[in-house]
Amino acid sequence: MQVSHTPAAVSAAFDDPNLIAHAGLVPVMRLAERCGLPRLVTEKVKLTGVTNGAGAAADAKVTSIVAGMVAGADSIDDLDVLRHGAMPTMFGGIRAPSTLGTFLRAFTHGHALQLHAVHRRFLGALAAHTPLLPGADQMAFIDVDSTHKRVYGRTKQGAEYGRFKGIRTLHPLLATICTPQSRPVIAGVRMRRGKAADSRGAPKFVSEALATAAEAGCTGTRILRADSQFSNAGVIAACRRAGAHFSITAGMNPSIKRAILAIPDQAWRQITYPTAVPDPETGELISDAEVAEIPAYTAFASRKKTERVTARLIVRRVRDLAKPTAVVGAQGELFPLWRYHPFFTDNPAPTLQAEREHRHHAVIEQVIADSKASALAHLPSAHFHANAAWLTLWAMAYNLLRATGALTSAFHAKATTATLRAHLIHVPARLARSARRITLHLPHNWRWQHAWTHLFDTVHAPPEPG
Repeated sequence: MQVSHTPAAVSAAFDDPNLIAHAGLVPVMRLAERCGLPRLVTEKVKLTGVTNGAGAAADAKVTSIVAGMVAGADSIDDLDVLRHGAMPTMFGGIRAPSTLGTFLRAFTHGHALQLHAVHRRFLGALAAHTPLLPGADQMAFIDVDSTHKRVYGRTKQGAEYGRFKGIRTLHPLLATICTPQSRPVIAGVRMRRGKAADSRGAPKFVSEALATAAEAGCTGTRILRADSQFSNAGVIAACRRAGAHFSITAGMNPSIKRAILAIPDQAWRQITYPTAVPDPETGELISDAEVAEIPAYTAFASRKKTERVTARLIVRRVRDLAKPTAVVGAQGELFPLWRYHPFFTDNPAPTLQAEREHRHHAVIEQVIADSKASALAHLPSAHFHANAAWLTLWAMAYNLLRATGALTSAFHAKATTATLRAHLIHVPARLARSARRITLHLPHNWRWQHAWTHLFDTVHAPPEPG
């Protein structure tokens, strides 16, 4: 492909007031309105105690930030992407980045909790209005994990040296919900200091995530999945209080090592992965492993009886390719070396199915990667609670995009958010006004025009009778 005219015959001018670059925001923000986002913000978010007017029109400010994140903004300055061309004609209440920054810096811990309540109820409304979590009435998985986000500048509150030597980070905690048929959505987020322990506040966070899952329609079997940093009696007690199952990676402590060594050789069952998976320690691809189960293993045996838990200990072992094998001449390997990966669970599924479902916990890493490639590429403020609010607003924008994809087509229901933006959001349009009506003129022969039109028509149809 090449330019069809000579340089002298081509010119450019930013002078058309009837164009918008992100026409996909029209159906997306209509969906947000139908699910009650502005109303929820008005009801829940009350920025009391501020004297600079930052708390005024909180609904307009929250929806402006969410819309900017949907369009791909990853900093406060990027929110200016909403103020171009005919955007003020198509949308009301767009706020300037400076106004939105002042709004975020007015947040306290209590205000951040108010925003969490909005996020929780907004997710429930999205699940009720769209096929966001198909099969949630049968089975749902709630995954919990934490991540470190590197930050720069010594004035950023909460940034500390934690797990990574010489790197200052903040330490968000995330919980996601998915079903066997759906991509994950975000059930809850919490911003924490860089050196906060992974499990700090985990029991309460797990309780809230499980309650959010129930509000989002997860009325069937619920299984909480987490790695070994969350293997504690409080997390398991929270699961049992909520009527949920747990599947948590176990650390290789002396008790578990003794239990694994007591497993007879004939108890190991060969499994083959449909696709090779990377070894978590060596990075090498493996496609074969062996699995065994200890039906009744008692964890936390040193604690009082009411806190001890007896459940299944399922162990997966793979060949240890990182260590040199013992060989004599051409004889080859004298004995195999294994690496063990145990997890503690009360999942009632058969052993191999329970092991496969536990490994799928890694799906939460997709959400973490998405966050760092979009709104969490930066944590834009020096104020800790402003960054906490930014994190929660990103969770709302992420869930809104996932609901948009679920409403559009089967393909877009499982597409990445980058694909959703490319296909549905970043569509230019020209506004034409006639007889008090606005018509969006979009590019002819747009590859995804039928999917976009289906989304647009669905969210603008009259609501179904209650």
